[in-house]
Amino acid sequence: MLRSIHYYFKQRFNFPAQEAYGWCTDFTPEDQKLMQETNATREVQFVSEDVILLIDTFSGENKTITKQKLVCLYPKQLKWASTHLTGPNKHSQFLYEIVPEGNNTCHLEFTALHLDYDAREGSSKSEAEARARELRKIDSDTWKVLAVEMEKELREK
Repeated sequence: MLRSIHYYFKQRFNFPAQEAYGWCTDFTPEDQKLMQETNATREVQFVSEDVILLIDTFSGENKTITKQKLVCLYPKQLKWASTHLTGPNKHSQFLYEIVPEGNNTCHLEFTALHLDYDAREGSSKSEAEARARELRKIDSDTWKVLAVEMEKELREK
C-alpha cells in the first residue's frame, strides 16, 4: 500500500537569507559528511545551471541503496525542490524555502511529501501521523546539524 506522508518544520539560521541560500544549495560530494552520514557517498551532476542530479549511495550491512534526486533551484525566490527519482521513496518531494527575518537572520521552511511504499494495508491514520512525527524529527535533526556546520563555515570566512 502506498501512503502519502506530509510534514513540515522550520530551522533558523543566524545569517542573511541570500548567504544561507547559497550555502544550502552549494551541493558537493562532501555533503554526506556534513550530515554525519558515515556510510554514504554523493555524486553531483549539473544538468543545467539551475538543475542538479544528486546520486546518494548508502551502504548497509546487507545492502546498498542508491537514491537519485533531481534538485531544481529557484534562486530569485530563495527556494529549491528535491524530487526522488529512484530509491525506496521514489517520487517523494521536498520543498525548501529560505525566509528572511531581518538583515542578518533567516529560517528554512521545509515541506515534505514522503511516499511510503511500505505502509501496511489497513494501517491507521494514527500510524501515519506517528511516521510523520518520526520523519520530521529525523529531518529536523539533520538540519540542526547542518545549521551548526553552516555556522562554522560561514563564520570562518
